[in-house]
Amino acid sequence: MSPASNRATKPATTAAARPVTHSVTDLATSPATSGSGPSAPATPRSVLISGASIAGPALAHWLHRYGFAVTVVERAPELRTGGYKVDIRGAAIEVAERMGILEDIQRASTDMRSGAYVNDDGKRIATLPADIFGARVGRDDEIMRGDLARILYERTRADVEYLFGDSITSITPVTPAAPAPGRPDGRHTAAGADGAAGVEVTFEQAAPRRFDLVVGADGLHSTVRRLVFGPEEQLLRHLGAYISAFSMPNELGLDREELYHAQPGRLICAYSSAGDPAAKGWLSFRSPRLSYDHRDPEQQLDLLEAAFEGMGVSPAGGWREVPRLLAAAREASDFYFDGMQLIEMDRWSRGRVVLLGDAAHCASPASGQGTGMALVGAYVLAGELAAADREPEEAFARYEEEMRGYVAVNHALARKFAREMTVDTRRQIRLRHLMMRILPYMPWKNLVAKKIAEDVQRGAHAITLKDHPAAPAANAAAGPVPAAVRPPYAA
Repeated sequence: MSPASNRATKPATTAAARPVTHSVTDLATSPATSGSGPSAPATPRSVLISGASIAGPALAHWLHRYGFAVTVVERAPELRTGGYKVDIRGAAIEVAERMGILEDIQRASTDMRSGAYVNDDGKRIATLPADIFGARVGRDDEIMRGDLARILYERTRADVEYLFGDSITSITPVTPAAPAPGRPDGRHTAAGADGAAGVEVTFEQAAPRRFDLVVGADGLHSTVRRLVFGPEEQLLRHLGAYISAFSMPNELGLDREELYHAQPGRLICAYSSAGDPAAKGWLSFRSPRLSYDHRDPEQQLDLLEAAFEGMGVSPAGGWREVPRLLAAAREASDFYFDGMQLIEMDRWSRGRVVLLGDAAHCASPASGQGTGMALVGAYVLAGELAAADREPEEAFARYEEEMRGYVAVNHALARKFAREMTVDTRRQIRLRHLMMRILPYMPWKNLVAKKIAEDVQRGAHAITLKDHPAAPAANAAAGPVPAAVRPPYAA
């Protein structure tokens, strides 16, 4: 999952430059990309992607390189740059390298140094290197979700049409009509000027338009999925916990460090990343599924405060920073709140509509793999669409075949970690603290650290990427994202 601000009245930090907008007609009539690898269509097909977080722009990057004409529609009025830190591991590192953005990710790395559990007074009682906390090995890295969104946007904004502040309201298949009398090619029929299949889309703001394909990359609460596959309640599996994330003043003076405090059924975290003058708060609590409007932050804040009511305001009542974190959540422009939930579907496509990332198979923040799965899925889907040329159903089937095992492993990981993230008793908390305190002094500590990372690494490497050599495109050899458009704290 890639959280961003869901507080409509207080937008998160905006992109450094406004979107460059092209019309689909202009893009579709431009010369097709040439080169080796999967064959590019003579006339680029038009693709509408719903969602401008991670999966959507990543797919737009690859589709443009394969010669498609791409439009991305995003409900938010501007690029969302909120959210918490996300890991890039295993196959996702390989995809980032093939995209040419790995160095950008490394430059914007959170560069976390350590993690510690603290007691009620904030005293560190157990400290470990951050890579052990994050189960990172080798070239694995970590980046703020908003920084990655910015990198992807800057790599695609000149070649892709972005429609901010708009959303899809209906999706209607357009099927090829029977040839009209005297016209064996089927022209001048209800299917459109060329008689070909497609998708008619209406929007809240823009005029209706027709596209060859539609991709729902619009997250856990996907509009595309709801319109084409039905209500999310049929597909959502609650993992028994909720999570919130938000920016806050760095009054603790944290420097690339994350502090954790555990109470039965609740977990609190505060951290700061490289060069960022602000800190981030992160609150999680165990709960059955709650009823609330996922677009109403006031309801969400009330639920969050109820879950942590009284914590930190009395001796032995929990970390004294909790009231300050709750107050910061109320003031944050990038406040995020949602359940730890899976999306489980029998299929991710219907006709010429396909789902990608969290919209198709959300693994929840508990897996630590949502962003990586979005990058990998975008690479796989685009490669199969290019290889299948004008047979999208075939491409969708191969995309699912490649991704299913990868998703299953990471869904299992999410179920496991959701149970372990918040423990039930103080005895379990004390045992966890004890193990963390003695680990640095164990002669076999490296083996223990490797064991801790095994499950996560298995999930990160649970797919073998095909070699989809991309045809050259205008941004394929682009240099690093200029410092002027990166966040000021990105080193």
